[in-house]
Amino acid sequence: MSGLGLSDEQRLIQETAREFVDNEVVPRARDSDRAQKFDLDLARRLGAMGYLGAPVAEQYGGRELDYTGYGLIVEEIGRGDSAMRTVVSVQTSLVCGSIERWGSEQQKQRWLPKLTAGEAFGCFGLTEPDTGSDAASLRTRAERIEGGWRISGQKMWISLGNVAEVALIFAQTDPAAKHRGLACFLVPTASEGFSAQQIHGKLGLRSSDTASLALDAVEVGDEALMGEVGDGFKIAMSALDSGRYSVAAGCVGICEACVEASVAYATERRQFDQPLAAFQLVQEMIADQIVRRDAARMLVRRAGLLKDAGKPSTVETSVAKLYATEASVECANLAIQVHGGSGYVDDYPVERYLRDARVTTLYEGTSQIQKLIIGRDATGINAMVPPG
Repeated sequence: MSGLGLSDEQRLIQETAREFVDNEVVPRARDSDRAQKFDLDLARRLGAMGYLGAPVAEQYGGRELDYTGYGLIVEEIGRGDSAMRTVVSVQTSLVCGSIERWGSEQQKQRWLPKLTAGEAFGCFGLTEPDTGSDAASLRTRAERIEGGWRISGQKMWISLGNVAEVALIFAQTDPAAKHRGLACFLVPTASEGFSAQQIHGKLGLRSSDTASLALDAVEVGDEALMGEVGDGFKIAMSALDSGRYSVAAGCVGICEACVEASVAYATERRQFDQPLAAFQLVQEMIADQIVRRDAARMLVRRAGLLKDAGKPSTVETSVAKLYATEASVECANLAIQVHGGSGYVDDYPVERYLRDARVTTLYEGTSQIQKLIIGRDATGINAMVPPG
């Protein structure tokens, strides 16, 4: 099923990624999770493999892969370790994708070659302590000064924020204009007044780098503005659309990992003089995981094919993101049940799969936001903006 409709090149991409994940990612995942340590060396290796800018044009250091090929890479890395998958999603979909689509030629030349190679990392500074789904209500302010801008505000839950060399910072230039006043700036993190702080105590993605950012009158030149004032909202929404696709693909990987772990354990572990897999209810739990995995994979594939064809895919991407993220939580829960008490400790990876899967239903648009996007498309009524 994983090879359904794939070209020879796409199969090779998938096989290469699978081999890399089995040899490089899986052996490190548990220790990094236990230590709550971000593996910068492995993150850089993702760049060396061409996994940090796969859809980006070759002239900027990317591999110019289609979205289907990119999704296959993300699925395999998600199968091995969601913390490393986060690196790929943020660097590729949110940062590089936004710069390639909206940046000036100078901005592309300055940042993309380093970012796609893993020589530098970027972060996506949209979410704030008081602002998540309501992106038009940002409190971060950008004020015009001679030759540039002065930016002040806070950002929260920013992946790669502590290791990033550049931050895409979304700021409001005119509060009265609401989303029409939003702008996006490429802010070097070495700028005076810019600081990042590690966020500890996360349920999952413990080996992922997560930060809160503070900008205290950070000054940048006009060349830092990406696109025009007022483009910020469009940049954010287009980035999230791409990011949702990669999160969904990564969750297919979690489902796949749960199936593999459950089958291996159920066929090896014996109870009542027979393997666990001989019990009907255990087979039912494995079958339920397989159905969810396959459905999620097909929905992701559909969204990727639409993107590759240049057709509208926002709703289909939301469907894939909604289903795949919820499916990954359900599969991980079932995988723990198959493992019994052994699934509750990290001798086996299934407890990590559940902890890591849980956040995917929250970020880059909660499951509830995805349902509102799907419902708005079906009814023509926008329930995200209350009347009045």
